[in-house]
Amino acid sequence: MRWQERLLSLPQAIFVQGVGPDNLLVTEPRPRNPRLADAFKRIGLVERVGRGVSIIFAGQLRNGRTPPNYSTSTSAGVTVVLPGGPADLKFVELLVTEENHRQRAFNVSELLILAHLWHERNIDALTAARLTQRDEAETRSALENLVETGMVEARGGGKGRTYILSASTYRALGQPASYVRARGFEPEQMEQMVIQYVRNHGRMTRSQVMDLCRIDARQATYLLQKLVKLNRLQPRGKARGRYYESA
Repeated sequence: MRWQERLLSLPQAIFVQGVGPDNLLVTEPRPRNPRLADAFKRIGLVERVGRGVSIIFAGQLRNGRTPPNYSTSTSAGVTVVLPGGPADLKFVELLVTEENHRQRAFNVSELLILAHLWHERNIDALTAARLTQRDEAETRSALENLVETGMVEARGGGKGRTYILSASTYRALGQPASYVRARGFEPEQMEQMVIQYVRNHGRMTRSQVMDLCRIDARQATYLLQKLVKLNRLQPRGKARGRYYESA
């Protein structure tokens, strides 16, 4: 075992039926022995039944580390890895500053979303839903609440709506350049980049648009279709062999 992480392997412990790594955060408490669990709660040995996993997740994230990993658990035993190593103190500073400002602690879903944004720069509702183990509608509401606080900024609309940390958040941490990198290119910039590329090289594929503009396949398709409608590009070929030339 490396010093950077702590591995807890509990071969005699298995998940309760209906509980697994993909719903640990949202499933209702299911003690194996309800009477024993209630007795422990009444005499003060436990604060509240079913809070253990959330406490572990929140503790890891609040200390500037990645969430616990249950992915190697099997039907024969539960294994959880608690990543250690140097804490990300900038992320801790972000949490402390904002919680003091809000006068309210972040819940686990918010912590997971903010940690993802801190490390990956952007997120969409579907990714956030998988991360927090909640449905997409509930997750979208949590994201919009973070937008209202000013910590997070939304880009686009509908199913293509994505989220990044706001300019004020990066500025407060002394990292304004990180906001520029997270924000990426504006739609008008991407259009001009694609048109210039086609002028210089004669043609362009969707994968090349994705690489040039740093966007996903859906966004690249939308951008190309828009340029075709504007009569700036014309498609050639079919299916995987399709490419685009100047109109």
